[in-house]
Amino acid sequence: MEKNVSDILTRVRKIELKTRRLSDDLFGGAYHSSFKGRGMTFSEVRKYEYGDDVRTIDWNVTARNREPYSKVFEEERELTLMLMVDVSPSGMFSTSSQTKIEKSIEIAAILAFSALQNNDKVGLLAFSDEVELFITPKKGKSHLLRIIRELLVLGDRNRANTPRGTNLTNAFSGISKYLKKRTIVFVLSDFIDENYERALRIVNKRHDLNAICIYDANEFSLPKLGLVPFKDLESGSTQYIDTSSAAIRKNYERRIKEQQDYFEDTFKKVGAPVMRCELNENHVKKLLGFFKSKN
Repeated sequence: MEKNVSDILTRVRKIELKTRRLSDDLFGGAYHSSFKGRGMTFSEVRKYEYGDDVRTIDWNVTARNREPYSKVFEEERELTLMLMVDVSPSGMFSTSSQTKIEKSIEIAAILAFSALQNNDKVGLLAFSDEVELFITPKKGKSHLLRIIRELLVLGDRNRANTPRGTNLTNAFSGISKYLKKRTIVFVLSDFIDENYERALRIVNKRHDLNAICIYDANEFSLPKLGLVPFKDLESGSTQYIDTSSAAIRKNYERRIKEQQDYFEDTFKKVGAPVMRCELNENHVKKLLGFFKSKN
C-alpha cells in the first residue's frame, strides 16, 4: 500500500514538473487570450458623462441624487475551469507508448496549470458510465495536485478490468447538476458513445464547452490476422473474431466511423469547438493551435 502511494506521488510530481513548465512558458498567454474577458461584472456607479450608453444609467441612484448616474462594468477576471475526464476502461487502449487516459491526464494538467497561472478555479468531473468523482472548483497548487492524483488513481483502477462503459449523457447531466455559474468546460474522452445530443445542448448553452478527443489511429481498422481473441475493455467480455473476413472488418470499421461521425457532427451542430489528438501526435502543438483558433 505504501509503495502504491509513493508511486502515485512520484508520478504526480513528474506530471507537475513537465506540464507546469509548459503552462508557464506557452499556455498562460494563450489561455488568457482565449477565455478572459468573456463576461462583464458590475464595479461601481459614477456620474453620467457625455457619450455614456443610456442603457448603463442606474435609475435608482439617479432618482435618489436627482442627476444621472451610470453603472460601470469591468472585465470579469476570475473564471472557473472544469475538467471532464473520461476514466472508462477504453482509455487503457494503446498501440503507442502512452495510453489514452495517460494522454488525457497530461493534457488536463496543462489546462489546469494554465488556469492556475491566471488565478482561476479548477474542478474535476471524472466519469465512465456514471459520474465517478466530482471535485468542487478551487484555487491553489495543492488543489491541482489532488486533481492529478485522483485521475492517476482512477486510471490505475482501469487495470483491474472492472466492467464499465462510457455514458456521456450521465456526465453532461452531472455537470448541469453541479455547475450553476458559467464555466469553461473541457471534456476529454475517446467519445465512444452516442445519443448524448440533448444533454450536450444544455451544457453548451450554459457554459463555454470544448471537446478534446483522444484516440489511437489503430482503433479504426482490424488487421488481417485470422482468428483472434478480442477483449472489450468496457464490458470485460472476450470473443474470437475472424479478422480474415472482409465483411467483419468492414462492419467493425463502419461502426467505429459512425461513433466518430456522431461525435463530430453533434458538437458542430451545437457550436462547440473540437480538438482531435491522436496518441502519437504532439498535443502541445495541437493545444496551441486550438487556443489560437478560439481568438
